[in-house]
Amino acid sequence: MQTRNKILDDISQLMTNAMGVAQGAKEEADTALKGLVDRWLADRDFVTRDEFDAVRAMAQKAREENEELKKRLDMMERKKKV
Repeated sequence: MQTRNKILDDISQLMTNAMGVAQGAKEEADTALKGLVDRWLADRDFVTRDEFDAVRAMAQKAREENEELKKRLDMMERKKKV
């Protein structure tokens, strides 16, 4: 006596194969989308985080130097007036 129906086995196998194909299509679509986004970002003039941090540090140092020079200039102008 057969405990499983051949038609149900075939449908089950078909569904299993369809899920495998769907999973493969999803992975392929994800890879294609990632490649597209990577190319789009590469075409833009975005800076890396390291570059941004380096320029930010330079700007901070320049601000501090400017403040120090302003203080010195103010002091020199006060001495000149006296």
